[in-house]
Amino acid sequence: MPSLDEEELFLPSTPGKFKDRSNTMHRQFHRCFASTSTMFLWALFLVALTASYLSFRSFVDSGSRYFSSTWGGIHWEKQVRTSAQIHRTNGFSVLVTGAAGFVGTHVSLALRKRGDGVVGLDNFNNYYDPSLKKARKSLLNAQNIFIVEGDVNDAQLLAKLFDVVAFTHVMHLAAQAGVRYAIENPHSYVHSNIAGLVTLLEACKSANPQPSIVWASSSSVYGLNEKVPFSESDRTDRPASLYAATKKAGEEITHTYNHIYGLSVTGLRFFTVYGPWGRPDMAYFSFTRNILQGKPITVYRGKNRVDLARDFTYIDDIVKGCVASLDTAKRSTGSGGKKRGPAQYRIFNLGNTSPVTVPMMVSILERQLKVKAKKNMVEMPGNGDVPFTHANISLARRELGYKPTTDLQTGLKKFVRWYLSYYGYNNGKSVK
Repeated sequence: MPSLDEEELFLPSTPGKFKDRSNTMHRQFHRCFASTSTMFLWALFLVALTASYLSFRSFVDSGSRYFSSTWGGIHWEKQVRTSAQIHRTNGFSVLVTGAAGFVGTHVSLALRKRGDGVVGLDNFNNYYDPSLKKARKSLLNAQNIFIVEGDVNDAQLLAKLFDVVAFTHVMHLAAQAGVRYAIENPHSYVHSNIAGLVTLLEACKSANPQPSIVWASSSSVYGLNEKVPFSESDRTDRPASLYAATKKAGEEITHTYNHIYGLSVTGLRFFTVYGPWGRPDMAYFSFTRNILQGKPITVYRGKNRVDLARDFTYIDDIVKGCVASLDTAKRSTGSGGKKRGPAQYRIFNLGNTSPVTVPMMVSILERQLKVKAKKNMVEMPGNGDVPFTHANISLARRELGYKPTTDLQTGLKKFVRWYLSYYGYNNGKSVK
């Protein structure tokens, strides 16, 4: 017989109900198992819900990127094709990169004027006032030249452009310009002048047919060369700035693509291009602005107080050289990235052959503006600038028929007329 204490352990807590310990333990185990199963199901549900949400967000983001993209779609393709239409016998269809830039705008207008098809590409970056680029774009739009807003590093965009139009030529003018800015933002030069060039060349070598390429190198590649005038056969392995180094790298890269893939390539070494719709970071442009606003200008001098000199080349002369390069460019010899034979490879100087000192340039501006400049004469810092540039253009004259005709005084007169018209000038103060 169990003891009283043992019997009390099994007495019901409520009259009429008997508390069986074994059943209680079973029910607790069952509830525990049921609770775990429920939690597992809830966890699965939450995982599925989260995955669905992320998939939906991805879809929305993709759709958002698609609809907010500045290129693509039936209407966009129609604009590209229309702009690329050729309106002269044996004309070209040309993709102009950097089309809203200084040289790009003038070259695009010249090609359109003679009946070539032109499609522009520009990323409208803020290296200098983007409103000036937008104004140039309006000039191009008025001549039915469509400008695609995009970056030359966008491989998908380039592939799409070559898919829509079988360009016969590419005029590659997009670049990060400026010698001194490289000290502040060196990566922008590698991004645009090297990576961007490679991305474009990849698109060109894969295109079928492959286009002929004309692109802008720079007189800066002559670097610390002291032999004058600068000739295409001179050494260019001592750059004085990162900008110059990227342009020299571009010449080596284009030679490689010419050799491996049969791309027809012409490189143009520009010498200090100036004129209407020019770049605000150039000395003649900033001098004009400061002189009109009564602000002092900084005029650099070389060692031993030697005046700096530049081979200033008027924009119309540069355009003639660019167009002549397109006209004399032979076809690429590759197809779909495979070379069939040797292809044309050329480099030309495009300059004026008449260097002018910076102080002389300032005196010409003073006469045109009828305002005396306040000058601060400062020794040239070690920022990558070189003391002089002087082009030997005999090769371009022989092969391209290149012959510059505008002297600095005539060219600056035309620039000042444009500047006063564009920015306005009242009571001795420019509007901008």
